[in-house]
Amino acid sequence: MALAALAEELTAMAAADHEMAVTGAAHSDDPAEQLAWRRLTARHGDRLNAIMDEVGWPTADLVGEDAARAAWLIAQHADRQLDVQRRALRLLEDAVGAGAAESRDLAFLRDRTLVNEGREQVYGTQIAGVRGDGSPIPWPCAEPERVDELRAGVGIEPFAEYVARYS
Repeated sequence: MALAALAEELTAMAAADHEMAVTGAAHSDDPAEQLAWRRLTARHGDRLNAIMDEVGWPTADLVGEDAARAAWLIAQHADRQLDVQRRALRLLEDAVGAGAAESRDLAFLRDRTLVNEGREQVYGTQIAGVRGDGSPIPWPCAEPERVDELRAGVGIEPFAEYVARYS
């Protein structure tokens, strides 16, 4: 597949993901909307897996910034496809190690994968829910006392600033 076509496909998939997320389908009480979200993310996860077969991790150098960001988003939302998420995580780790991807993206994907495995997250990027007063409830962190230090190390704002956006 030509890289320009691949870039276009990835950005189109991210746009469809974003459109569904904005409508609230991902967290809807409507089973039909939830099912549509699950089908979309499963299709995208399957396609990302095939793309990783073809090119490895789609880095910005390979497909451009927008498409690389799209690939990361698709991996983030492959919650019911842990094999795809774990593979994306390994390939993204390699890309970050080679200076071809952002450590911030890796931190978010690492936390998302850990939470999906039922484990404690590292960077405090994943929110479990919202209290009645509107304050967010983060998933448990392995080292809560070090979260801001770990976040700073990968270019993520302090935890309090991050969760303030959800309040």
